[in-house]
Amino acid sequence: MKRIVFTGLLILGLHVGYGQQLPHYTQYIMNPFIINPAVAGIENYWDLRLSHRHQWTGINGAPVTTYLTLHGPLHKSDYAEASPTGFNPEGENPRGKGYWQDYTTPPPHPGMGLTILNDKAGPINRFSITGAYAHHVNLSPRTSLSAGIGLGMQQVSLDTRKVEFYDPNDPAMGSGGILNRWRPDVSLGLWLYSADFFMGASAQNIVPQKLGFDNGKVVGDSAYQGKLIPHLFFTAGYRLWLSDDLNVMPSVMMKMITAAPLSWDVNARFMYRDRLWFGASYRVNDGVAGMFGVNISSLVNIGYSYDYAASSLNVVTKGSHEIMIGILLGNRYGDTCPRNVW
Repeated sequence: MKRIVFTGLLILGLHVGYGQQLPHYTQYIMNPFIINPAVAGIENYWDLRLSHRHQWTGINGAPVTTYLTLHGPLHKSDYAEASPTGFNPEGENPRGKGYWQDYTTPPPHPGMGLTILNDKAGPINRFSITGAYAHHVNLSPRTSLSAGIGLGMQQVSLDTRKVEFYDPNDPAMGSGGILNRWRPDVSLGLWLYSADFFMGASAQNIVPQKLGFDNGKVVGDSAYQGKLIPHLFFTAGYRLWLSDDLNVMPSVMMKMITAAPLSWDVNARFMYRDRLWFGASYRVNDGVAGMFGVNISSLVNIGYSYDYAASSLNVVTKGSHEIMIGILLGNRYGDTCPRNVW
């Protein structure tokens, strides 16, 4: 029995290994709201994101993650004039160095957001729906700080039809089929941002909770009893100008999970005239990723990334694919690129 339960726990922590229970994202740099509720309402419009990630293609039962996020301000700021990118003039870059030298923070304001996520790995499926609230304040004319909280519910399901038991009539799994467990989903975050840098800290699954499908029928060491554990994220990035048309944004993310090694992502994203971007990411001891995207208009943008596993998984997988579509709702100032998330 312990062997069976322990196997289930390994499946629950399948996603990136080392016990990670929440999904992995490569394009979190384009949508930091997915890991930090403090980003809610950071722009002057409502930002809708649709993302689909197929991890480790070629492996049966590999993780597949799909999510929708929507966030925006509870009241919009009245800017004196339209964004320079709304005119899209020929010649010099309207969002070049001069634009960012004149950058000023948005006025203090609240924001709200919504995340609907489905994450499937083998017989385990996690569905969550979470609402977020954040408040943004000015620390200086060029720097802002926001704090946010996310509250919701998550359902973790086990499809026993996809699990081979030592005893097909094992009473610990009841009548079989799909077993569901609902648990609260709570997150907290801070986000410091300006025209030149950003820093963030957030915690997801901050309330540790027991998670089992045996209805208390399995008795044994705590190592064989499932539980949801907190995940901590620390991010930072900086903008460097290579020319008036091209800038590069190096960034880093550190992820901390209980009883697991630290995880590090190092990224570099190049932006050309706030229209076209491309970049690369390196996850220490795990793999590398290439990514690119296009801000098609002031309404739609799209991004794609491909991950190559540098671990022994590369023998059996063809890599990971992630695509994201963004829709800017109520973008009346015609921004083709965000002012505060970059």
